[in-house]
Amino acid sequence: MKVLFISNDPKIFDETSEERARMRGYAEAIGELHILSSASRGSFSVSEGALHLHPIHTWKLFRVRTLTKEATALITAHDIELVSAQDPFEHGLAGVQATRGTSVKLHIQVHTDFLSPWFTKSKNRRAPRIAQPYINKVRRHIAHIVLPKANGIRVVSERIKNSLIEQYGESIVEPIVIPVAVSSELPSSTKLPPHPFTFAMIAVGRLEPEKRIEDILSALKILKLQYPMIGLFIVGGGRRRARLERLVSKWKLDKQVIFLGERNDARGLMQSAHAFIQASGYEGYGRTLIEAALAKVPIITTDVGIVGEVLKGYDDVLSAPVSDPTALAYQIVGLVEDTSVRIQLPIHAEHTVRAHLESVHTGPKYIASDLQQTLART
Repeated sequence: MKVLFISNDPKIFDETSEERARMRGYAEAIGELHILSSASRGSFSVSEGALHLHPIHTWKLFRVRTLTKEATALITAHDIELVSAQDPFEHGLAGVQATRGTSVKLHIQVHTDFLSPWFTKSKNRRAPRIAQPYINKVRRHIAHIVLPKANGIRVVSERIKNSLIEQYGESIVEPIVIPVAVSSELPSSTKLPPHPFTFAMIAVGRLEPEKRIEDILSALKILKLQYPMIGLFIVGGGRRRARLERLVSKWKLDKQVIFLGERNDARGLMQSAHAFIQASGYEGYGRTLIEAALAKVPIITTDVGIVGEVLKGYDDVLSAPVSDPTALAYQIVGLVEDTSVRIQLPIHAEHTVRAHLESVHTGPKYIASDLQQTLART
């Protein structure tokens, strides 16, 4: 096959990165793989055997136009048979426009649960208002245009597959579930920095609106007088860090919260925590939940991604509704007060996750097989 990925992953231009290694595997399984992706200044075109990387440098405002123009040129120059876009939004729209009027098949990847109400919803009465980007409303509208035009759709969870079928019915092809690849190997444990907590929680992820870190802080605010020994480490960077730091100061949580920034040893740090906590408004899959389960740490999470599908509430994790800090606080207290829960939950979760990873197909040959089926589909 001759395949073009329309992507947004600048890390593939780093020859030492895991992302580059993964693309090499995809290229070997596919036959000939071209990847068109936004890249940092200074990135240049690369050819490594069957893998060919094509960077673009453009403002977000002009990204779709630039992607469409470059994708169209690559389709013609390399006799591309199939285009796979990494999302049904801007990249999917570029794929639709580049393949229009040709025999080239269009494949769309869906990595996020964009049909969740929390993809656009900002508030309810139980939690702080966390404004979601207006672009999300636009992206949902774009997806309504793009997905019915796709010859193949790959999703990362049954939750997303079911939501697409419920929304679009027979107007789309049946999505194929291929989860996110996660290594089951456990890295070395890393000690948490010195802290005064006797119960240390850890949150790992981008500091962006959809992660709803504010809800975790709100739960700590509820508990700080009765449980002052509970503390939180926040691992990750993002646009909301300054806002979160201001909120910590406003709510007088300075002694309960420590920001660690971006870390390469997040999986090691998880192993040193008493609990992993996540308050996301929506997730496509939930890679950090898998990593936390492998780290053998009790998990508190909102009902998103693979929760309910892989990790079951009260068997593997403690689950709470989205945007409900009081429910999060209740689950935190449950772990603090009940030693048996702290012991049993991670045992069940690790067993469940290892069985899941052994049963799912995520390797390059399965990605290539999905693309081959799309190419054969009329």
